[in-house]
Amino acid sequence: MAKKPIILSLVLLALVGCGSKKTASETKLSNVQTLTSPNGTLSLNFGLASDGTPTYSLKMGDRDVVLPSSLGYVLRGKRVTDTYERKTAHVYEDDVDFHSGFSFVSAQTSTFDETWSPVWGEEASIRNNYNELAVNLKKEDRALVIRFRLYDDGLGFRYEFPDQKNLRYFVVKEELTQFRMTGDHTAFWIPGDYDTQEYNYTVSKLSEIAALHDKATDYNASQQVFSQTGVQTALQMRTDDGLYINIHEAAVLDYPTTSLEFDPSSYTFTTWLTPDAEGYKGRLQTPCTSPWRTVMAVDDARKVLASRLILNLNEPCAIEDVAWIHPVKYMGVWWEMIADKTKWSYTNELNSVQLGVTDYSKLAPHGNHGANNENVRRYIDFAAANGFDALLIEGWNEGWEDWFGNQKFYVFDFVTPYPDFDIEMLNKYAHSKGIKLIMHHETSSSAINYERHMEEAYSLMNKYGYDAVKSGYVGDILPEGEHHYSQFMINHYHYAVVEAAKHHIMVNAHEAVRPTGLCRTWPNMIGNESARGTEFKAGVMPHHVTILPFTRLQGGPMDYTPGIFEMDMARINPKYPGKISSTIAKQLALYVTMYSPLQMAADLPEHYAEHMDAFQFIKDVAVDWQRSEYLLAEPGDYIVIARQAKPNAGSKANAGKDGHEWYVGGVTDENARDLEFALSFLEPGRSYTATIYEDAQGANGIGSSDDFDPSYDIRTQTVSSTDVLKMHLAPSGGFAIEIK
Repeated sequence: MAKKPIILSLVLLALVGCGSKKTASETKLSNVQTLTSPNGTLSLNFGLASDGTPTYSLKMGDRDVVLPSSLGYVLRGKRVTDTYERKTAHVYEDDVDFHSGFSFVSAQTSTFDETWSPVWGEEASIRNNYNELAVNLKKEDRALVIRFRLYDDGLGFRYEFPDQKNLRYFVVKEELTQFRMTGDHTAFWIPGDYDTQEYNYTVSKLSEIAALHDKATDYNASQQVFSQTGVQTALQMRTDDGLYINIHEAAVLDYPTTSLEFDPSSYTFTTWLTPDAEGYKGRLQTPCTSPWRTVMAVDDARKVLASRLILNLNEPCAIEDVAWIHPVKYMGVWWEMIADKTKWSYTNELNSVQLGVTDYSKLAPHGNHGANNENVRRYIDFAAANGFDALLIEGWNEGWEDWFGNQKFYVFDFVTPYPDFDIEMLNKYAHSKGIKLIMHHETSSSAINYERHMEEAYSLMNKYGYDAVKSGYVGDILPEGEHHYSQFMINHYHYAVVEAAKHHIMVNAHEAVRPTGLCRTWPNMIGNESARGTEFKAGVMPHHVTILPFTRLQGGPMDYTPGIFEMDMARINPKYPGKISSTIAKQLALYVTMYSPLQMAADLPEHYAEHMDAFQFIKDVAVDWQRSEYLLAEPGDYIVIARQAKPNAGSKANAGKDGHEWYVGGVTDENARDLEFALSFLEPGRSYTATIYEDAQGANGIGSSDDFDPSYDIRTQTVSSTDVLKMHLAPSGGFAIEIK
């Protein structure tokens, strides 16, 4: 599929650049309001510029984090044609300036401090402590509230549009929120895109983004890059003087996702909302709010990983009874299809499929359908014998023969199995073995079709005892012209999760919008993809997993699908040459460093059977945590995390654990490293046994290297809280440790 054309708004660039080169001392503000974080680390300054433009800045101590940056909108003017007058297109009045000309009305401050317990998570409790400033503004006869929440590790702010007579229904043309940086920071970024985040991360100076943009953009099944200087959030940056700045958003509901447009002349980022099919960037009705715009600012990379800023800016859990929501460790009839060993489809006798008309019972199978009864039972047996909770099965339902790239509205019905998939028998068999099956709903991005079939599909899951679904959104969105991150699709994803909760179903959405902390409100969102994962095989760069926890995982867990033991794809299928850049020890480490309550052992049973000693770590590692300690971290280089298992929590993986078990994971980029860290997180005075899974001497995880060698060693030693461990990591290697 060819890349869609790049488009750029010269109007917005002019607005971004206007006045943005002024320094803080040159910017004269009126009605100045200040706010400090609870411990005084961060300070916010708000005021109105001479033309009435709302402006904010952020400091850490005496160091600038965000220089004075403007806020506001451009709204579409009122429609001046009636429907009966329309010939080719509606006519509208001039755009409405909703970013200058404001007057100050009032301001209120408050303090909030609570501790809440997530249904699942990286720790058993989370503190939500901030100071708040709400600024009430007015422009002529229209009101606007800008609400700031300042935490010790970052800032969240949003626009609030009160119920008012002269602003009821309105259309956003542009949101003009700015983030003006102090210099040419190092950035960890992926290209701005309306449809995908499935790119490798590029590490560069901000000034180099435009020159590297084309190289950073490779093929995806659906994509639309909007400019040569656009990047996506979460955007992680590091300053030369040791600050770690992260720009993101939280609680995106009934509103498009934003990327960031970068102006290299002033080091300024401006929000760039995903447009709808008509090119507009939000259709709102008062009272309403924007998502939270966030700026994290800390002086240690480990504090980025420990931050719960995004979760805290979301609403509390909306589900009264959460007993049915539980962490999951699963396997799947999936990787063999990704490697084209077997297929999702059933027959070669069809040029096209018409559901309800096509009679598969009269067609000859091609003999390579992966989701057949015998193969599924084989996976069930292996998963049950090794203590897993569930098994995902893809390609079980009719319609896969012409699903991709054909822009079909009625592509799947999500209830009709192929002739060789006995849904009732397989569910009974799985349940008899203590395994639940995970339903797969590939929508082929026909969102309306999925919504039409959703109630029947979820009801079928209830009938057969499925309690989790993996949904997929491969391809361009239908209705045509919408995007994966437009307001229409944001509402669709939310609708799917809310409807699933009514059926006590957990959701793991792939190719959907990146999460922005909504799993706090809807904890049945136990997983998402929304980034480049293992399915890209040899196309994942060694440093990728050292950046994702700083970026994509800030908004919620990722179903990264780790646990690959056979790195040479040609051994599975000669059509797929190339090797995955990883050692086996690094694959084990991902179960700790890439947090998710939904963790997959993604490889084939026969590959695990060849390495049952290493597979033991995957069997043992927990998926829900009492406490997490971020021991070492530098984005793009390395991460070392220790996590304490939550006792007897949900999944079989936590069953029987008493809270004294710790798991440590470490990963590196393409560089070999020697890392050391203290075990001071262990209980003093207690002796522990550490089982260490590490790269073997001479191991090399760079898949393109002539001396590629993913081999591992396993050893045990007694440790205590006073010990310091020294670990060697091979290029693109890692280590995993079980301490109990």
